[in-house]
Amino acid sequence: MKPRIAVLTIGVDDLETSLRFYRDGLGLPTEGIIGTEFEHGAVVFIDLQSGLKLALFERDNLAHDAGVAKIGRSPSEFTIGHNVRSEREVDEVMRQAIAAGAREIKPAQKTFWGGYAGYFQDPDDHLWEIIYNPAFLPED
Repeated sequence: MKPRIAVLTIGVDDLETSLRFYRDGLGLPTEGIIGTEFEHGAVVFIDLQSGLKLALFERDNLAHDAGVAKIGRSPSEFTIGHNVRSEREVDEVMRQAIAAGAREIKPAQKTFWGGYAGYFQDPDDHLWEIIYNPAFLPED
């Protein structure tokens, strides 16, 4: 398998609420909700870097599409790491997310591995880690 991950899909409880958080609160680019003409098809695609997309899909529809039972939330299953260019930018993104409705889980602070990071949860309890890791600086 070649590493060609193109879409990361997260299950959400309310598509409108998640759209407002990610588009209006965090400022991430999206065309909004599409696919409403299809039963179980409404989805939001958010453009990330290099063709990567973040998809927001209602939990019921995601379970239906995959053919699995819907289970409760589990924020400890994975995190989404957003690496930025400075400690100051970590603090700025954390403030922006909290102003948009996120819950601060762990305030930004120096890490044991030499970086700087903090955690927040989005409205559906997904964990986001905002990181300054100079070893993995993003390209603009």
